[in-house]
Amino acid sequence: MTSKMTSNLSRRGFLGASASAGFIALHPFSAHASATQAHLRIMETTDLHVHVFPYDYYADKERDTVGLARTAAIVKEIRAEATNSLLVDNGDFLQGNPMGDYIAYEKGLKEGDVHPVIKAMNVVGFDASTLGNHEFNYGLDFLMKSLAGADFPVVSANVALETGSSPTKDKTLIKPYVIVEKEITDGAGMKHKIKVGMIGFVPPQIMNWDRRHLEGKVQARDIIATAQAYVPQMKEEGADLIIALSHSGIGGTDAVDGMENASVPLARIPGIDAIVTGHHHRVFPSKDYADVAGVDVEKGTIEGVPAAMGGFWGSHLGLIDLMIERSGNEWKVVGHTSEARPISKRNEDRSITALVDSEQYVLDAVQKDHDETLAYVRRAVGKTDAPLHSYFALVADDPSVQIVSIAQSWYIKEMMKGTEYEGLPILSAAAPFKAGGRGGPEYYTDVAKGDVAIKNVSDLYLYPNTARAVLVNGQQVKDWLERSAGIFNQVEAGKAEQVLLNPAFPSYNFDVIDGVTYEIDLSQPSKFDPKGNLVDANANRIVNLMYDGKPLDLDQKFVIATNNYRASGGGSFPGAKGDTIIFEGPDTNRDVIVRYIVEQGTISPSADANWKFAPLPGTSVLFDTGPKAKDYAADVEGVQIAPAGEGPDGFARFRIDL
Repeated sequence: MTSKMTSNLSRRGFLGASASAGFIALHPFSAHASATQAHLRIMETTDLHVHVFPYDYYADKERDTVGLARTAAIVKEIRAEATNSLLVDNGDFLQGNPMGDYIAYEKGLKEGDVHPVIKAMNVVGFDASTLGNHEFNYGLDFLMKSLAGADFPVVSANVALETGSSPTKDKTLIKPYVIVEKEITDGAGMKHKIKVGMIGFVPPQIMNWDRRHLEGKVQARDIIATAQAYVPQMKEEGADLIIALSHSGIGGTDAVDGMENASVPLARIPGIDAIVTGHHHRVFPSKDYADVAGVDVEKGTIEGVPAAMGGFWGSHLGLIDLMIERSGNEWKVVGHTSEARPISKRNEDRSITALVDSEQYVLDAVQKDHDETLAYVRRAVGKTDAPLHSYFALVADDPSVQIVSIAQSWYIKEMMKGTEYEGLPILSAAAPFKAGGRGGPEYYTDVAKGDVAIKNVSDLYLYPNTARAVLVNGQQVKDWLERSAGIFNQVEAGKAEQVLLNPAFPSYNFDVIDGVTYEIDLSQPSKFDPKGNLVDANANRIVNLMYDGKPLDLDQKFVIATNNYRASGGGSFPGAKGDTIIFEGPDTNRDVIVRYIVEQGTISPSADANWKFAPLPGTSVLFDTGPKAKDYAADVEGVQIAPAGEGPDGFARFRIDL
């Protein structure tokens, strides 16, 4: 095989044949390497977020789509397919599920203790890792105690305790890079020494996201400027190959100082031979990046450099295969392929099939921590002085939505500090996820007054969305609410027992905005249809819209705390089409809620009736909800609710007098 080897060689044919024949085939690079060539496989995990077991601690049940114990099975398979391999992690391993919170907030790490995710990574046999932004969530002291247990080097080049005249003069928090000497076997079976350099990068936004832990202690440099300084130094120190561990997404083509998702311009820096990416919680190569300039998803390259992103939570293993060739005393890449191997697949009926089994030795390493985490999520981490239920979430201000809004506001207020948006009014938009419908009469949030366990949070917030903030004006706030009000049918004033809810409108698109007060006039037509299309520009359901006790100024600027789905255009809401985002949080909304509950101790989520239906004398409406709603009907603020018999399919029917 010559240096003209194609860079996008497919592996599907030979792997399919070998699997059906019942034996493990070598990758074509290993099978065809000549005496001057060697095949090197770079395997990557990224954004593990403490997911070792295939388990959802929030829902308190097994989950086939996550877990390093599953990913480890693919690692074993790939090592068997190749002559030479390296396994690296791309950061965000220390935080992200209740096991991480349990170790950080409750159990702690004494001298000699090893963090459970580090235990798992040790036994799987990682060669190196870098830091992600979430490694800083628990503070520097906890981070350094955690890293002390790693049997592999952890590197990060752009976080400094003290900065010098250039990045190479900095006193970095940890090693900026490592150059490991590895013995590889060429196509003729001869062994050679090769020096592989690995350098790590983290988004400089950590200085904002974790200001309370980092301000005055470290500084974060721009990724591109840091790489431009260090990569030549690594070459001077003898690195034959350099792998960039980029905990930074695949974003803009042009380098901008301080950019968060810098992997494209990073790949253009001379001397970088391969790049593993992450942070985006996506897969590369995949169609997700088909329209990104500088990216070739067919060849698996960024600016011509082989690259991979292995999903998140252990869902995939990123894989870069390099054919390297020796010329004199130098090694160079002459062929490459990239892919991301999944641990599960989604079927046409949306069910999940596991593609691999967990490696028992990985489970064994963390079994005790897993058992302790289960006990942790099943007991109280805080209290609520009011029941958290969603039986009336579609007809009145609701405590289960209220706690989400309160936690989001609390989080975004902290995130806005030190930014140009500090001081602007912060509103919060949240919707009920469990509100009957196709889920049936039992499909409601219902957490009793008293103790709140971490697993209850999944009942409050079903989806692993991440926090976002958007910048809007008063008119967009009003239209956002007009869009939400499309869930209600138009009613005729003075008529009794009309059907209230439009079944074509999903409850997760019924956003309530906290921070303003307003009424909904059901006698008016809807401005938007259930899909968010404008159908009546003159419609005006939202009335008496007030901020701070005064009519809302339609030109005033507001920050709305929400989630990535809504902020990026999910539901087609005015002011939330992806172009108004001012903050992309690294934290899930679930994590935000847990942190809020832990910090507050006792939460007070009772609804404050910031919205209600406008009075329509002589008018009443009917709606269906869960049978257990009768236990809470008398406590609903601002609405006259009474039982009205049985609804269909096990639901209970209630009447509201307007």
